[in-house]
Amino acid sequence: MQSLDWWQSANFGKVTLTATPTQHFSGRGLFDKNETLWASYVIESETNKLFFSGDSGYFDGFKQIGERFGPFDLAMVETGAYDKDWPTIHMTPEQSLQAHIDLRGHQMMPIHNGTFDLAFHSWYEPLEKIVELADAADVKLVTPVMGQIVEITKTKQIRESQYWWRTQIQTELSLAL
Repeated sequence: MQSLDWWQSANFGKVTLTATPTQHFSGRGLFDKNETLWASYVIESETNKLFFSGDSGYFDGFKQIGERFGPFDLAMVETGAYDKDWPTIHMTPEQSLQAHIDLRGHQMMPIHNGTFDLAFHSWYEPLEKIVELADAADVKLVTPVMGQIVEITKTKQIRESQYWWRTQIQTELSLAL
């Protein structure tokens, strides 16, 4: 195991992992609030550059990361579990799209959504909103089914998005009736 401070990197074979800033609270006990860093990550190989936001509220650090490391072949950006009372720790879909733009991502994968209810919005709302926003901004989304393997090809294009949650919604509605 290796600990990294923001902007520090570690090499794992042909892959470099750099810890980058993010905005969230930390703590696991009663007396350790904000004593450790919460991080996002830049993942670089010989052929691809990825960004993983982890859990984060929107902040100007995304622009700084984009300027320093971008553009990214794929930006995995938190898009879910937002609430008006949590503006500094979770992003709305609008903020997620702006973070992707700030990062200079080619393709965006919305993460941190659709797994369990943490916020007051429906579990699928973040996905529906980000599809609408990405379409309007001409941003290519990647929305694999949970657990699906995503392969970035030599052309760095991932196949078209699947709107898998819409089938789930239809199933839920059918069961409710």
